[in-house]
Amino acid sequence: MKLPNFSISIKSLALLLFLNLTAFAQEEPKAGSSAQELADKLANPVASLISVPLQNNLNYGIGPYNGSKYTINVQPVIPFKLSDNLNLITRYILPVVDQRDITGENTHQFGLSDATVTAFFAPKTKGIIFGFGPAFLIPTATDDFLGTEKFGVGPSVLVMHQGKGLSVGFIANQIWSVAGNEDRADVNQFYTQIFLSHSYKSGASLGLSSEITQNWQGNTTLITISPNIGAVTKLGDQVVQFAIMPLIPIVGPHEIKPDWGLRAVLAFVFPGS
Repeated sequence: MKLPNFSISIKSLALLLFLNLTAFAQEEPKAGSSAQELADKLANPVASLISVPLQNNLNYGIGPYNGSKYTINVQPVIPFKLSDNLNLITRYILPVVDQRDITGENTHQFGLSDATVTAFFAPKTKGIIFGFGPAFLIPTATDDFLGTEKFGVGPSVLVMHQGKGLSVGFIANQIWSVAGNEDRADVNQFYTQIFLSHSYKSGASLGLSSEITQNWQGNTTLITISPNIGAVTKLGDQVVQFAIMPLIPIVGPHEIKPDWGLRAVLAFVFPGS
């Protein structure tokens, strides 16, 4: 199988991140709990915190030609204060994709995929945290094979509970296409991520998440499970969070289900915003 040229460097980076994060997670807790507070906020999708995660995803063994796919998701999160008791949390996902042997043997596509924009109205509550609002699919793909050529919209919801050091909950959306190229298949897709994480005073965190994508139009289900390790630290004066996790496919048709995958995340955090 011919792999992208960058795959070796990405895997090496991921290995280094894993070794560094493992050592970081085993350190003695540092004075103060600001790093842990940031880790908890980053585990909360509707926290009032500006962050810019860069999510790197590698998947191999896809489809009949054992294709490979690298996706970097640029995912800024920008909150807006609407009132003393209500925030609007906007989340953007812009994927850049490089894939080989997916659409056929010796094929290659590179470019933008479709963007997703979600707006959560998040009232300040005690105990259970929740958010709700619209999700939008925007056809930003630069290649026919990387996008749907459809505009889509639907509801999104978040429900979670968070105590000091413990976060558990789920985020979900359902998107239907409402406009776009009539010659392309309609979009009717449900997505949810269920997550559990535990943070430490050092800013390190351990967790487990599962992602489920249900394509009602194509009648396909894809489920992955990902144990993860992360850490809040600094690069110079910039606060960042590193995280690394395997992407373990559990359910999915052979055409889209990879044999294995890996995710490494670097998030730039702006705690004073």
